[in-house]
Amino acid sequence: MRMVRVDKGVSFGNGGLTFIAGPCVIESRQMAIDLARRLVALAHRLKVGFVFKASFDKANRTSVDSFRGPGLKKGLEILAEIRARFDVPVLTDIHEPWQAAPVAEVCDVLQIPAFLARQTDLVLAAGRTGAVVNVKKGQFMAPEDMAAVIRKIESTGNRRIVLCERGSSFGYRNLVCDMRSLPLMRELGYPVVMDATHAVQRPGGLGTGSGGDGRFAPVLARAAVAAGVDGVFMETHVNPKVAKSDAANAIRQADVEKLWRTLLKLHEVVR
Repeated sequence: MRMVRVDKGVSFGNGGLTFIAGPCVIESRQMAIDLARRLVALAHRLKVGFVFKASFDKANRTSVDSFRGPGLKKGLEILAEIRARFDVPVLTDIHEPWQAAPVAEVCDVLQIPAFLARQTDLVLAAGRTGAVVNVKKGQFMAPEDMAAVIRKIESTGNRRIVLCERGSSFGYRNLVCDMRSLPLMRELGYPVVMDATHAVQRPGGLGTGSGGDGRFAPVLARAAVAAGVDGVFMETHVNPKVAKSDAANAIRQADVEKLWRTLLKLHEVVR
């Protein structure tokens, strides 16, 4: 399997377990910086690879009234400050092809949302930047379908690809995780990450927003590490109850260290 180097000494598929974590959306500059400081300090204590994640725009919110974030310009300024201040790679998602180039000037990893994994122009634009591309498998896609997404990115000459599992649609407003998808996607030749918090989401489950059950996120994270993933993605917040996006699913920041330590111990057993 190909090892994918990010930056700042961080990589996926190197035999270790790499973490992606941060808030679902940038709620404010201070909130993002404070959370980044805590997560970077934790990663240093545990000596693990870490990528800070935050969205500048949540373009696929359920309601037109939902908070979306600070937007591209302000969001990238905040992400650039975090990257420089804490010497940490940063990840954010893009929703339209024109966003790829300006985002890649700041961010080390461009993330393709699950709903957009088959959007050819978006995937190609991300690939052309040369940045690492983290593609979330669509809830409607089989793991084997990601081979076609890989070929699209490879056609740009970019082989810095990471695949991400976030669950599959199971009827209406529910997701399930088939752990077989993790080794199946790894067989495609690229590192695989488990998105533990989005996998417990209930899309549109609140009527005017998405619900979920965050207590199961650590369970899925542990199962994924036991299945041999290369990284774990999780959204975290100091106080998830007041988070402006994905409040039902985010892991409380104070609980992250205990979970990471458990996942690292599991990884040592299965590696």
